[in-house]
Amino acid sequence: MSGSSQASPNPFPPPQVESKDIIVDHSKSSRMRLYVPTTALNGGVASKKLPLVVYFHAGVFTSRNVFESEIFTLVVGGIACEINVVVAAASYRLAPENKLPAAYEDGVDAVEWLRNNSEEDEWLKSYADLSNVFLMGTGTGGNVAYNVGLRFAEEVLTPLSIRGLILESPLFSGEELFPSERGHLLTLTDVSVLDSYWMLCLPDGADRDHEYSNPTVGAGPDNMEKIVRSGWKVMVRGGGDTLREVARLMKKKGVDVMGRLNSEDQDASVRSFIYSSAP
Repeated sequence: MSGSSQASPNPFPPPQVESKDIIVDHSKSSRMRLYVPTTALNGGVASKKLPLVVYFHAGVFTSRNVFESEIFTLVVGGIACEINVVVAAASYRLAPENKLPAAYEDGVDAVEWLRNNSEEDEWLKSYADLSNVFLMGTGTGGNVAYNVGLRFAEEVLTPLSIRGLILESPLFSGEELFPSERGHLLTLTDVSVLDSYWMLCLPDGADRDHEYSNPTVGAGPDNMEKIVRSGWKVMVRGGGDTLREVARLMKKKGVDVMGRLNSEDQDASVRSFIYSSAP
C-alpha cells in the first residue's frame, strides 16, 4: 500500500463519550464505569442534567473482562450517546465461582454506591438527573436488572428515584416450556445447553423453576406486584417466547409494560420511554 493511500472511514466510529472507572467494593473486586456524552461535558446540547441509566451487561453470568472489550465500550457508550443519558455500567461477580444471588448483591451495591456518592462524585453531581433513574440490562443483565429492581421496588432511595426497568431480551427460563415455546422446535440439545448454563449459576440443588430464573412461578407473580406499587414502568424489548410470556404475566398483574419486541428503531423507543417518564 502506498503512502498516499487513505484508510476507509470507520463504519463503527467510537461513541462520543467520556468515561471513568469507579471501585464499588474492593473486597469483591466490583466496579462501575460511568459514561457521559461529550456534549454534556462540553456544555453543548446536553447542557442540562441527563437521566441516569444503571446498566448490567450480558454474558450468561459467566463472561469475563467485558469492561476490557471494545464491543462493550461501543455498546454502552452508544447507549449514552444515542439515548442522551449518563450510564453507570456495573460489574458483578460471575459463576460458577459465585452463584446467584451474588450478581444481584453486586447490583444492589452499585445502586447504593450511586446513592451514597451522589454529592461527592463530580460527574453524578454535575451531569446526572438523579430523579430520573432506570435499571437496564441485556440478556443475563436484564435478569440482573429485574432482580435488583425487586430489591428496591418498595424502598426510598433519596436522592435517587428509580422510574422503571428496561429489559433487553432478559434471560428467564422455566422447567416447563412456556405455551408459546411449544409451537417451536426446541431441541433436546437446546434444553441441555440451557440446563448447563443455569446449573453453573443457580444455587446448588435448584432447577430452572427457581425464582431467580423463572419469575412466573412461586413468589414471582407476587413480586411483580411490588413493581406495580412502586409506580414504575417496564420496557421489554427483544424477541423470544419466554420473554413474551413474562411480559404477558406482568401486564396481567397490573405492571405498566411497554413491549418493543423486535423493534427496528430501538434507541428511539428507549429514548422516548425514558424521557416520557421524567418527573
